[in-house]
Amino acid sequence: MIKQSVILEIEKLLDNKKIIDSKLLSDSFGINCLKIVTNDKKAFIVKYYYKNNDKFNAIKSETNNLLFFIKKKLNYFPNIINHNDKFLIMSFIDNNNDQPNQTNDDFLNAIISIHSINNPNYGFNFDTQIGGLKQINSTSKNWSDFYTDKRLYYIFNLINKNKSMDKVINTKLDLLIKNINNFIPNNPRPSLLHGDLWEGNILFKNKKFAALIDPGSFYGHNELEVSYLRWFNPKFIDDNFLDKYNDHIKIDKNYLEYEPIYQLYYSLLNVYLWDRSYIEDVYKLLERIKI
Repeated sequence: MIKQSVILEIEKLLDNKKIIDSKLLSDSFGINCLKIVTNDKKAFIVKYYYKNNDKFNAIKSETNNLLFFIKKKLNYFPNIINHNDKFLIMSFIDNNNDQPNQTNDDFLNAIISIHSINNPNYGFNFDTQIGGLKQINSTSKNWSDFYTDKRLYYIFNLINKNKSMDKVINTKLDLLIKNINNFIPNNPRPSLLHGDLWEGNILFKNKKFAALIDPGSFYGHNELEVSYLRWFNPKFIDDNFLDKYNDHIKIDKNYLEYEPIYQLYYSLLNVYLWDRSYIEDVYKLLERIKI
């Protein structure tokens, strides 16, 4: 049940339109995500903290990220209706999760258009969120340094501060981090990334691509995002996905050798944000890396 005080705050941000229906879509990381319908029969998505978070405001970060995409005229995301530091109100994009069985041009073109935007440095001009967690985006000229310090080592430390992982895993991860320059490219082109591109953040309607949601952007190696799409193995990422992507943006000939190193970041995030059973995935990825 949504508190009446919350309903009144949302209605005020909607120019006092009355909310006639509301549905809780998710309640993770202290954030509620609602679908609401107003008395003029318009639907919206609303996000707000139901638990205070003084360390990092993921809602404000997502708002800034969406505003960034609007400024870039990348119309793959919901429109912002209104916002403040507590609430983010967005347009509702109709979808039914009816996914295609192959990688179609509509989705592929959206990803290519984002990845085709480049920057001199890795990082971003503000910290962004992934699963409510702050992604540190202070800029760097060196990709391997950025990926090690701001991604792998950052989440590796957070996990072990809570509860240390198995010694074998920690030893291998520590060795990988110290020798990262031997495994991944130092200075690939810094490309704009969605930042949290898993299938839950990709909307479809009747097998057609509808929208992207929940960005946590930064400029990084585009193959990091490619690895994430392949790791979850949704049916709309088919066996020819790499070839189709490569027709637009070239994939490094050694990509498959270091793909599991990129997938490690997302696996470690799952350990920290969701469930320590994902440690098994971390172990499997480390087994694929010759270290």
